[in-house]
Parts: sequence; structure tokens; C-alpha cells
Amino acid sequence: MKTKILSFLSLLALALAGCAVGPNYKRPTVDVPSDFRFAANQSTNSFADLHWWEVFKDPTLSQLIRTAVTNNYDLRQAVARVERARSMAIAARAPLLPKIGYGGGVGRGRNALFNSPFPSMGETASSAQVNLNAFWEVDLWGRIRRMSEAARAEYLATDNARRGVTTALVSEVAIAYFRLLQFDEELAIQRAATNAFAGSYQLFSDRLTNGAASKLETDRTAAALANAESNLPQLELSIATTENQLSVLLGRNPGPIARNPITNQPLVAPDIPAGLPSELLRRRPDVLASEQLLIAANANVGASRANFFPQIGLTTFIGKASPELSAFTAGTANVWNAGATLTGPIFQGGQIRAQYRGSKARFEEAKAAYEQNILTALQEVSDALIARQKLGEVRAYSEKAATALASAVDLATQRYEGGRSGYYELLQAQQELYPTQRAQVQARVGELIATIQLYKALGGGWQAKGN
Repeated sequence: MKTKILSFLSLLALALAGCAVGPNYKRPTVDVPSDFRFAANQSTNSFADLHWWEVFKDPTLSQLIRTAVTNNYDLRQAVARVERARSMAIAARAPLLPKIGYGGGVGRGRNALFNSPFPSMGETASSAQVNLNAFWEVDLWGRIRRMSEAARAEYLATDNARRGVTTALVSEVAIAYFRLLQFDEELAIQRAATNAFAGSYQLFSDRLTNGAASKLETDRTAAALANAESNLPQLELSIATTENQLSVLLGRNPGPIARNPITNQPLVAPDIPAGLPSELLRRRPDVLASEQLLIAANANVGASRANFFPQIGLTTFIGKASPELSAFTAGTANVWNAGATLTGPIFQGGQIRAQYRGSKARFEEAKAAYEQNILTALQEVSDALIARQKLGEVRAYSEKAATALASAVDLATQRYEGGRSGYYELLQAQQELYPTQRAQVQARVGELIATIQLYKALGGGWQAKGN
């Protein structure tokens, strides 16, 4: 009889298990252009398909990136959030399976009518019982399945957010590294300028002492030297703070950073393929994360709708009881029970309806965020493309200007030493040369940083080598 009842309830559960209520997820239609704005050429290949060690062939930078990916605390927090979301997704799926537990107790007393299946009728008596119980909610309306779907999507969103943290981290490391190389080179240029102006000042100071130079010329050289020297502390400050920033990104105490000179950095080819804009929907971690949150919001709409319908549960109870502790193992009484429960709302003060409307509003919010993230991704790619183009032009012009001014300084020096021109001609040429050389370095590093930003905007994979 017991077996028949359990079989009937199991068949009933299978028969009642139907489709989940609520809308099934469908990716929103978004207006994605066929090509990126400012893309030099249209290609299905993308710069983002390369691994980071193939983009910048600097072994020192590669080692810094590996250290950051291993030790950075922001990334550790992101990994912990992924593990927490994964555990919550497993917990959300658990109600789909029966809950099985056990219980038991022993006691001795009088009139133990309410805690024993054997009333003592006023006599002092002992009792013992042990049981195995099970409960299973029949997910007829798909409430549990929708909640599990939402939890899984939130887990995937968290994992994509971790990928986004990794991408941002490695981008920050690479940008800070190249900034450090820029400040090193600017400091070298500024020291050369300081040495040049110091030599001029010493020359005019000596000539002023001997009456061969004017006070005006000497003061001009002194001002040029002081202005050149004033830039040195600022550059040294920039180097120190950038090293501190890199140290923190690497997960260690502030300290010096090993690096190579910028002259060892090869220029990246100007015609980098950006690929197709539609690829951003499957490659960018932030876009993927926002879509998973949209999937979760859609599933929560279904879960909220299922709350309008009754919940059906199946219960069973199997155990053994005895009025005497000594006779417990003899099995004087076997107990069992099987049944079904039905609970549903009648009046909740509008709570369920408000929760349902709130879940629909949350879906619309997530949808808008998803579409906004796509627009932002397209903007970032276009900005990085035009930045690479224009900064490349700036670098080329700066190189020409620096070359021409270096030649002008040599000629002005020769003319001054030959007595064919005054010092002001040489001073003017020097004051134009050194800032132009620094601008040339800044443009070159800016072009490298724009390349990093393009790689990040395209959703490039910063995964570790060998994966």
C-alpha cells in the first residue's frame, strides 16, 4: 500500500511538472553598425584576437602583468565574488531536488501524550523514536527553475565582471608602465636642457666678470637655467608616484620598478584591424556581464509571476517508535506517512503584484543598461581608433620638428661661437628644441596608450599565456 501511494505521488509530480511561467529570454534587437567609425579598413580579423604578449613584446612588461594578475587585490576580490555567486547558483538550484532529513528522540515521563506515539495514561514511561523524512516542492509553474536561471545568470555576470577587472588591471599596468618610460625620457631630455643652459650660464658669468658680456645676457641665461631646473622635481615626482601606483597594482609595497628604455619599444603598425562591431556583443566582458544581468532580470519576472499560483509539495515520513527503550531495536512499531500540500495566496495586500511590477521595471532597467553598454563600447573603440590616427600624425610632425630644431641649435651654436650672431638666437633655438623633444616623447607614448585602449575597447583577451 505504501509503495503504491509513493508511486502515485511520484507520477503525479511528473505529470504536474510543466513549462515555467513568464517570458523566455530573447536578446534585444540593437542597432549595431556594419563597421567602426574611423576604422582604416573593414576586416573580420580583429586586433583583439591577439594575446597580450603578442601585442607588446617587452619581457619586463610581460612579467609585471603576470605579477599583477597573480597578486592584485582588486582581482582577488573579483575572484571571491565569482566563487560566492557560483555557490549561490548551486543553492538556488537545490530546491529542484527533494529535501531529505532525519530526526529522533528519547525520553521518560508521565502523561507524555504530546511527545510520544504511546500515551502513558498517567504512568511514568519511556519512549524512543527515529525517522527519515523527505519534502519535494513540485515546480509546476517554474518558480524554482526561474530563480535558478536568474542565479546562474548572475554567476555568469560576476564571472564576466571578473574578466573585466582583469582587462582593466592589465591595461592600467601597461599604461602606467609606458607613462613611466615617458617620464624617464622626459627627465633625460630635461637634464640635457639643464646641462646646456648651465654651460651657457657659466660661460656668460665668466664673460661678465671679465667685462665681455652684458648683465642682460647673463640674466637671460640664468632665467633659462632656472626654468629648466624647475621641471626636474616635477618629473621626478611623476616618476615616484607612477612607481607607487604600479607597485600597488602589483600587490606589493611602494618601491622602484624595473623597466626598459622607451627607445626599445617598437612602434605598432598603423593599420590595425578592428574587426566587426557585432563581435563586441560576444567579446567585451562588460557587455556580456550586462546581458547576463538582463537574463537574470527576465528570469526574475517569471519567478515573480509564479508567486500568483499555488505551491504544491510532496511529503513522506518513515520511522520506528517504541514505548520502551530496551525494546526499541525490536521494532515494536513502524510509522510512515505520505501526502501532498497545497498553499497559495488569497490576499496579500498587493505585495505580490507590487513585486511582479518591480521585477518588470528591473528588466527594463537592465535592458537599457545593456543597450547603453553597447553604445559605450562602440564609442570607446571609435575614440581609440581616431586617437591612434591623430596621435600618430602628431608623433610624425613632432619628430620632424625635433630633427629640424636639433639642426637649428647646432647651426646657432656655430654662428654664435664664430661671432656671427648673438646669444638670443641660440637661446631661442634651445628653448624651442627641448619642449619639442618632450612633446615628441609624449606623442609616442600617447600613441602606445591609444593602442592599449583600443585593445581593451575591443575586448582583447588578457588571459595568461598557455590558456
